[in-house]
Amino acid sequence: MNRTIKITGCALVVGLALIWLGVWRTTPPDMLSEVALPDTWTGQKLERDGVSVALEVKPLAEDGVLREGGFADVRLRVTDSASGQPLSGVAPGAWLDPEAVAADQAQGRERSCKSRVGVFLKSSIGARPLLDLNSYFLLVMNRDASVTVVDPSVSVGGITSTMARIDIKQPPMDWVTPRDNKRVFVSMPTAGEVAVIDSEQFKVIDSVAAGSNPVRVALQPDERLLWVGNNAKSAEESGVTVIDSRSLKTLKHLATGAGHHEIAFSKDSRYAFVSNRDDGTLSIIDIASLTLSKQLKTGSHPLSVAYSPLSQAVYVADGKDGTVTVVDTASLAVRRVIKIKQGLGPMGFSADGRFGVVLNTLENQASVIDAATDSLIHQLDVSAEPYQVVFTKAYAYVRGLASAKVTMINLSSLGEGRTPISQGFEAGPQAPRLAGDLPLASSLAVSRDDNAVFVVNPVDNTTYFYAEGMNAPMSGYPNRGQVARAAMVIDRSLREVEPGVYSARIKLPAAGRFDVAFLLNQPNIIHCFTALVEPDTTLEHHAGVPKVEFMLDTSTAALGSPYVVRFRIVQGKQKTQRSGVKDVQVRYFRAPTSRTREVAALDVGNGIYEAPVTLDQNGAWYLHVRAASLGASFDDKTFASVRVLPGDAH
Repeated sequence: MNRTIKITGCALVVGLALIWLGVWRTTPPDMLSEVALPDTWTGQKLERDGVSVALEVKPLAEDGVLREGGFADVRLRVTDSASGQPLSGVAPGAWLDPEAVAADQAQGRERSCKSRVGVFLKSSIGARPLLDLNSYFLLVMNRDASVTVVDPSVSVGGITSTMARIDIKQPPMDWVTPRDNKRVFVSMPTAGEVAVIDSEQFKVIDSVAAGSNPVRVALQPDERLLWVGNNAKSAEESGVTVIDSRSLKTLKHLATGAGHHEIAFSKDSRYAFVSNRDDGTLSIIDIASLTLSKQLKTGSHPLSVAYSPLSQAVYVADGKDGTVTVVDTASLAVRRVIKIKQGLGPMGFSADGRFGVVLNTLENQASVIDAATDSLIHQLDVSAEPYQVVFTKAYAYVRGLASAKVTMINLSSLGEGRTPISQGFEAGPQAPRLAGDLPLASSLAVSRDDNAVFVVNPVDNTTYFYAEGMNAPMSGYPNRGQVARAAMVIDRSLREVEPGVYSARIKLPAAGRFDVAFLLNQPNIIHCFTALVEPDTTLEHHAGVPKVEFMLDTSTAALGSPYVVRFRIVQGKQKTQRSGVKDVQVRYFRAPTSRTREVAALDVGNGIYEAPVTLDQNGAWYLHVRAASLGASFDDKTFASVRVLPGDAH
């Protein structure tokens, strides 16, 4: 049974002084010997402005100890102080960072906490927290056998945003992730397998046999089973392969018919609906028994299948017949056939299931179906040769093969007798068709806030970020070294796992004391809890990771004036000074995309190095320290910035 610690200290003494700052801080016992183990750091709690916040950092280890290298769940319970009722939907922020003893002593603990949270909110390159519990990442599917990991919160010339590259066995075709975003399943047709990526550690953990030519992948609503469409040439191999998403065991292959397969499910995960393009049929599979229940004729060339939770029906779009067949998921019978035009293809539904958008590649149109009446209500002109559609809460986004433009359909303007509103924006300079070799996975990825999209342009190898309400994309992320094809958002932010309880799973850092900074907007509360991570005595400890401490006299420089970059290299917890490193260089460039320059750094003693740089244009310059002999990780996170001003403005 886990014991808990009651946190005491100076909170009551300085409470009045902290009210105007909106900051509190709690501190556990000072000495490791005072800590009763095992311990989950439960009992840290604050009450202010009618709000109660309790922190629990609960290790997954069997002995209940927060130990370096292990995993733990950070849980913040936010309730109303008076009633005890959970406060749902408040979206708190949280960060974990090493305890800043020097800053605490210089500024006071409360001011130090508040100022650090302010820095974290700015996503500054040189002052990022050790763990951001509000973060999200962008996975970019590449043409080769790899996936690029991008951090969208920091982008300087497309360099610092790239975090990692994940290599898989063979080139990818499609992918899917569960709601918790902890894994990504990637189909690899030429390998006959599905790669399983751990998206918490960004590494491949398995490759699972998935039948002949696995293409489309889909998770049923309860996420228990992963379904893989097999576009095999032989009849006995063409169909679907079913994989247990937890054990990663291949359960069964079902032959459903010839051709490409799209997959949809009933909301209760009772039935799977699989289209067979060349056979012109829809296979209905009983999921509990994994047997074929029914085979329906849905046209001569079914190209897509989509489910509406509102009408509790599956809609099958047929490209050759120009029809959408509506199949009732209760009776498993066709209840209506909606006649539209030849050329129908991909289809999707808004989150509420009300409006279905089916694309017509031949007509350059999007047809809108009202699931409330199973009727066609709109025909809209969209980007040329539309081939992909995704939905946010407010819009349907349509991507065209023959146009760089993305069409946005305002969902609130749709309805019988209404005039739809559409607009658009350019996502890159050229049409996706020019790139060739496009996968089945979508080039459109909805942001975690459901009010923006990332759009991959495979021609200029850039992923663009568009926020609703803007006239054009706000930023772009070049995919240096690989060729971008599709995108997926991985959300690492705190999730409301039950009313008023916000949680995130983290990998515990190296042993030490850490601040868990908490932010609530309404009412405005900034609060620093503390956590202690124990060392793993079974590990062979090394000197530690080398780090750079920049020693810039000023963050601005006058145009034309000489500028010398000074920094210190230290290593390990004791910050041992590293002198005598022979291959230290400073790479620098002017944002956003100027050519990088390099200059060797001179060792001036006591771990300090200097490098003269030529800052010959106005603007923001970014400094990047690298030393191959000290490891690749040293090369990734060592940045500082200098703004160059005109001589008379300095």
